[in-house]
Amino acid sequence: MARVSIRLRALQFWEKKSDPQTLTNRAAAALQHGGAAVEGAAKKATGAIPEMVKQPIRHVSDAAGEKVMEPVAKSVVHLLDLVNSWALDLNDPSWVVTHAQKQGLCIDAFTELHDADLKFCDRLLDRSTLTWRTVGALEGGAMGALAMVPIAGTVASISADIIVIQVLSTAIAARVAYSYGFDAKDPDEQRFIQRLVNRTFMAQAAKTQPMAQVGKAAGAIKGRVHWSDKLRNDHQIIKNLEKLMNLTGTNGGKVGVQSVGKAVPVVGVLLGAGTNSAVLGNVAADAKRYCQTRFLCEKYGLQTPSALDF
Repeated sequence: MARVSIRLRALQFWEKKSDPQTLTNRAAAALQHGGAAVEGAAKKATGAIPEMVKQPIRHVSDAAGEKVMEPVAKSVVHLLDLVNSWALDLNDPSWVVTHAQKQGLCIDAFTELHDADLKFCDRLLDRSTLTWRTVGALEGGAMGALAMVPIAGTVASISADIIVIQVLSTAIAARVAYSYGFDAKDPDEQRFIQRLVNRTFMAQAAKTQPMAQVGKAAGAIKGRVHWSDKLRNDHQIIKNLEKLMNLTGTNGGKVGVQSVGKAVPVVGVLLGAGTNSAVLGNVAADAKRYCQTRFLCEKYGLQTPSALDF
């Protein structure tokens, strides 16, 4: 009876996940915009952020003519270095072995986790989804701030953001696979990991247009002293923020253009943080559910759900 219940839950979950998804025109355009750098990061999935991502950000302040933004660019580079270290660590299966040993399981290789109890493997990933949602929020927020640098900042941050999330998604899926005794370097596991990475790419691509619009709005409103109909009509985000702030403001319902200008970058930060937090959280949760399903099917001789055959 327990096996039937497990089987039914697994089928329901993966049948829902296997519903076909198509890219919108905006997402397709964003995929093309990313260029060879993004495609290479997705295919190679090396677990390290390429130097070609960091270099444009190091010089984004000069390219934009905004020396005041140089600290932001440097902070983002430091964040990329930290993410790079995370990615390398996550792709190292020896961490899983060490962690399992600290939890009281005497193993010499991660593949021995196949013989462990599912609950033990789950404990190796305690709070992992929350952790990666937080990491995504921090990374997305930093890139959202960088996108407010006029002209060059938006392009650099969007390209780098997509690649960073690709790398982290691959690394997170690899760590989860190792935690259940599956070899993330095996071709069968790589196909699933690549499927997760492609899904994150679509989510990121859909974000690029609104992020670019926020960046343009920030550049258009910067330094303005007076409102104009053209400013409102050219940038819907500015118009909407003015209405919102008028409703919540205390200045007689007439918020100044400078006040709205200060709020625009906040929108960019929230957009990047919210999207990336959800993306990495979903990757961690989906990878964990996938490995749990495979683990139980192999352990109890159940048929693997068809949605996992690819």
